[in-house]
Amino acid sequence: MDEEYDVIILGTGLTECILSGILAVEGKKVLHMDRNDFYGGECASLDLSQLYQRFRGGADAKPPANLGRDRDYCVDLIPKFLMTGEGLVKVLVYTNVMRYLSFVPIATSLVYYGDKIYKVPSTSNEAALSPLVGFMQKLKARSFFEYLREWREDDPATHKGLDLNRMTMSQVYDHFGLNEDTQEFIGHSMALHLDEKYKAQPARQTCDNVIMYASSASRASIDNRSSPYIYPLYGLGDLPQAFARLSAVYAATFMLATPVDEIVRGADGKFEGVRSGDQVARAKIVIGDPSYFKESVRKTGRVIRAICILRNPIPNASAPSAQIILPQRQTGREHDIYVTCLSADQKICPANIYIASISTIAETAGDPEAEISAALKLVGAIDQKFVWVSDIFEPETDGTKSNVFISRSYDATSHFETVYDDVKDMYRRITGNDLVLKNRNDADNSNEEGEAN
Repeated sequence: MDEEYDVIILGTGLTECILSGILAVEGKKVLHMDRNDFYGGECASLDLSQLYQRFRGGADAKPPANLGRDRDYCVDLIPKFLMTGEGLVKVLVYTNVMRYLSFVPIATSLVYYGDKIYKVPSTSNEAALSPLVGFMQKLKARSFFEYLREWREDDPATHKGLDLNRMTMSQVYDHFGLNEDTQEFIGHSMALHLDEKYKAQPARQTCDNVIMYASSASRASIDNRSSPYIYPLYGLGDLPQAFARLSAVYAATFMLATPVDEIVRGADGKFEGVRSGDQVARAKIVIGDPSYFKESVRKTGRVIRAICILRNPIPNASAPSAQIILPQRQTGREHDIYVTCLSADQKICPANIYIASISTIAETAGDPEAEISAALKLVGAIDQKFVWVSDIFEPETDGTKSNVFISRSYDATSHFETVYDDVKDMYRRITGNDLVLKNRNDADNSNEEGEAN
């Protein structure tokens, strides 16, 4: 450990492992440490006993025998789905991490409206048939989707006089005559915004999100899937491990179960190294999750999370796996509630068991179950339930003066776009360059395969 590195990374959460993999592929000498003896940090996957020990009283807590074997469970603490067209998938392809993982489809994508759940439309034809779109709105919604389908950034003729970089999303909605109900499923179920703040922001990001959702759904339809989402077999815990394997191929050093006793800084406050016991590893920069830099982060909110073990699929979902979004307007809240349901199809639980996870931003200091009551009712009969509240942190500075680069806590969303946004932002601050995922040549890939085998 007493060596000089280009970068030291603390924590094996997904954000840290993605950056570790990218920097290692780019030729950086990486030391990656974690105080825990497992990968994943706050986004780890737990077996059944670990789940009970974490939430039901420590090492002596034991699950009921009728729930089956420990080894049949890989329960995500923070479940998130991938869309086939999103940025993180591009990172998986660029780094060749896909070779370590197998993905399976999520059966359906649903939205809660008027105490019922409906499939999220993703094309102009589906919008025309969906009960989410009123009769008088169908032509207007079709016009909006067709506009986005034809829109090309480098072809002003397809912009039809609309500047998506300058107009707010609210102005775009008004232009197409879309009412609150139509705006709701577009902004929350397709663009995946957590609240209504996006309406006052430039429309480009929302429109890009809708285009990505529709593109992912289109690819899914080719494979006879009804959802744009995919998920790794055996849970999200395999994602950090896959990036760790990639980093190791490129000579990164991993040290689990290694305490971090001191962040060593110079007289100017800049990072110099990390001390563990009587050993010091030195580097120019450090990357880590908020738990390693408590004096350098600020609390920005809290997330309510719940894991529910079910004996049956979610009522009326008509599928063993699903994402369900409860828009804030439908529950009288300021933030959406997200529900994910997984099953034995994803190899995360035994047959005839289903894992429903619920998450949202806490809006009160009161009972967290009261805040997610609509979602708890939606998932049906619950055999076992684990509810907790986590603080959300973000770095106080951008790290460019101290060379200490801290990731953001994982939010309440059930998708990876905000994680990828953090990766891109951190990469830009660390290197001074935008993250550009170039095609890697065959020599790089064959060398990697040779070292991995």
